[in-house]
Amino acid sequence: MPVHFSPAIWLLVAAVLVQLAYAAYYFWPFAARQTPDVEPAPAHEQERGVSIIVAARNALEQLRHLMPILLTQDYPRFEIVLVDDRSDDDTGLYAQQLTQYYPNVRLVTVGRTPEGLAPKKYALTLGIKVARYPYLLFTDADCVPTTNQWVRHMARAFDSGADIVLGYGPYAEAPGFLNRLVRFETLLTGLQYLSFAERGQPYMGVGRNLGYSQATFFATKGFASHIRSLSGDDDLLVQDAVALGKTAAVVTHPAAQTVSEAPAGWGQWWTQKRRHMSAGSRYRTTDRLRIGTFMLANGLFYLATLGALFFSPVDWIPLGIAWLVRTSTVVAAYAGASRRLQDRQSVALLPVLDAAYFLAYFLLTASLVLYRKPSRWK
Repeated sequence: MPVHFSPAIWLLVAAVLVQLAYAAYYFWPFAARQTPDVEPAPAHEQERGVSIIVAARNALEQLRHLMPILLTQDYPRFEIVLVDDRSDDDTGLYAQQLTQYYPNVRLVTVGRTPEGLAPKKYALTLGIKVARYPYLLFTDADCVPTTNQWVRHMARAFDSGADIVLGYGPYAEAPGFLNRLVRFETLLTGLQYLSFAERGQPYMGVGRNLGYSQATFFATKGFASHIRSLSGDDDLLVQDAVALGKTAAVVTHPAAQTVSEAPAGWGQWWTQKRRHMSAGSRYRTTDRLRIGTFMLANGLFYLATLGALFFSPVDWIPLGIAWLVRTSTVVAAYAGASRRLQDRQSVALLPVLDAAYFLAYFLLTASLVLYRKPSRWK
């Protein structure tokens, strides 16, 4: 006997099947993979030096929190390259004082950015060019590594021959729904780019916890392909490197994470997300299709649900089954990723946060289509 469902239900089923496929191939294997225990430091750490690059503008207070953690990293050979990007507070003075007391701290001062160039990318380029060591780690001035083992874990990933090291950078917990939403979005983004990379399909990283070799940077001609774009000093660099055949390793150990303070207000988060999403149009076609299909399936799931509720209320049984299957699937994937990354999330709120995020994502996409001017780097 043929089954007669409304078009909304068939669309809902199709969206759920796509999400099940992503969960089975990417997300569940990632969530189930165990993070290995800390191993003894290999002897060749003495030979492999690491340069930590931090670009900062008017970031005096943030650096006062960050630098003590960086300076006490448990790693035999590393330097910190601080790039003072046109600061008009005491950032430069603080950095100069550090260079007098710590020989492995170096200061690069940016007086002005050439017309038309993205300021942060220009600042990072200057820092990379003066780096003494062949392996580079990046974080932001408003981030703090969770432990003094951050450099060791990230640098060890280069042992596999990887050219790029992708780390994870959660946001600190704080009261309020916005903080929960920001942290959920960070977890979902991390689940995507880390699980895709573990499947051999790296497409992005986050600048607050990222590593690559100097050779990789120069092979891609630095940020040349997108030097005028304000966003993309992390994900577009990874895009260019992967296009050249460079490989990526994933580091998920909690001791290798960097923590940031989440945006304090909705406007700040909205501006930040618009800047990040504006780089997506420059992704390779295969990556846009892979990410776009996942996002579209999630969006259509909610649209089809509304369609079924308003135009086909008699289909409540298949609607309920689809919701049960889909919700249990995504909650299991998100909760598993939360455990592996030790980024604590409220399991009970995950369905609510998922719906809220995809509504926000739809509005953000619409805003980028209607008004494309991104925000500036400070």
